[in-house]
Amino acid sequence: MRRIDYLSMRAEAEAAALLDADLNELKAAATKLLSHASDFGAGTSFFKWLASFAAIYLLILDRTNWRSNMLTSLLIPYIFFSLPHSLFKFLRGEVGTWIAFVAVVLRLFFPRHFPDWLEMPGSLILLLVVSPEFFAHTLKHDWIGVAICLAIGCYLLQEHIRASGGFRNSLTQSHGISNTLGIILLLIFPIWALLTRLL
Repeated sequence: MRRIDYLSMRAEAEAAALLDADLNELKAAATKLLSHASDFGAGTSFFKWLASFAAIYLLILDRTNWRSNMLTSLLIPYIFFSLPHSLFKFLRGEVGTWIAFVAVVLRLFFPRHFPDWLEMPGSLILLLVVSPEFFAHTLKHDWIGVAICLAIGCYLLQEHIRASGGFRNSLTQSHGISNTLGIILLLIFPIWALLTRLL
């Protein structure tokens, strides 16, 4: 009986040692990946895409039956400052001009056929197309744009927690958790971008 116990303890110790070695290798690989990604700026680009989609997700949630008490119009400048360069360039070009033109014509001449849920996306397209170069290139690619994104994310998180009745409630209510996770995703990009600029 003692021999079996000794063998099982020895097998468990060997398995634990192997597992610890594997976890240490994974930790070293993750550290190398993060350091290489930050060197090339890939982390910032990935987080920029993630933050943009999180902001669009929150806009969609607000326009559906999951309405919240957040000031979601702040998501429009957030998307403007965090939109990845390729998508920003595409929407600022000829395609965005035509979309903005159609949105303005629909809003002016056919207001009954212009749904309410198109107000925010239409405002975003107009902002993308008509914003001056100072905002579109200087502030967007500078630390000021990142600081604006961080301020918007912090404000939205604070307002969402206050409207939910506390941090615990914001994570336990059925509609609160999706909004909380979306807002936390909004905060990842500006924090990462500021850290990579400072380090």
